[in-house]
Amino acid sequence: MLELLKAMLWGIVEGITEWLPISSTGHMILLDEIIRLDVTENFKEMFLVVIQLGAILAVVLLYFNRLNPFSSSKTTQQKKDTITLWYKVVIGVLPAAVLGFLFDDWLDEHLYNYITVAITLILYGVLFILAENRNKYRRAPINSMKALSYRTAFLIGMFQVLSLIPGTSRSGATILGGILLGASRSVAAEFSFFLSIPVMFGASALKLVKFGFNFSGLEIAILLTGMAVAFFVSVAAIKFLLGYIKKNDFKVFGWYRIVLGLIVLAYFLISGLGK
Repeated sequence: MLELLKAMLWGIVEGITEWLPISSTGHMILLDEIIRLDVTENFKEMFLVVIQLGAILAVVLLYFNRLNPFSSSKTTQQKKDTITLWYKVVIGVLPAAVLGFLFDDWLDEHLYNYITVAITLILYGVLFILAENRNKYRRAPINSMKALSYRTAFLIGMFQVLSLIPGTSRSGATILGGILLGASRSVAAEFSFFLSIPVMFGASALKLVKFGFNFSGLEIAILLTGMAVAFFVSVAAIKFLLGYIKKNDFKVFGWYRIVLGLIVLAYFLISGLGK
């Protein structure tokens, strides 16, 4: 029972931090120091990725009609526009999909550490603040998915490659990239959500294949609990973010990242000195 309660907490953290540009990895590292799941390291590594399936299903639910090119309620032109949107998503996914597949193990081995996470939290926090200051009096030229070109979609996908580095935040990298390339906050955020669908499904499938499917009853319960909680919390987090950015910028998330990065750095430095 205790492990299921822990899984619920991990699901809450995943559901919030996956969509806000504040790095789910940074939060997971701190959470792991405070509340450890009593499971094998291999299962925990897989759990941290596969739990994202719950978060992804929230996007599918909220945007199902918009992303469904076969909806009977759509006109022929709307169906064509939806297919075009999927083409842009595929183009945007390619860079991270290829490089992630090739370097997944290397990245986990060499960059999954608190120093990398702390640095990237702080760095992208600063970049968010600078980007918002730069765009303060500018009008974003890309205010709809139709206005988002294939070239821009690909370049946002290149920003998504940065999220392979722990602590960057996948949503943070793609939203920041979209803003710098001229997209409005809402377009950048929504395109980031859409890019997450194939990326996170693919990452989860890769981890499941590597781990295998020989789960114990408790492991299945932990996995399903984390996914279910992540799903419901993600629905709320996505709605919050879309409502928030209609009247506010991303600076608050930039400052939050900087503070969290300093906390991560200080915590592990002090922990290291105490040993």
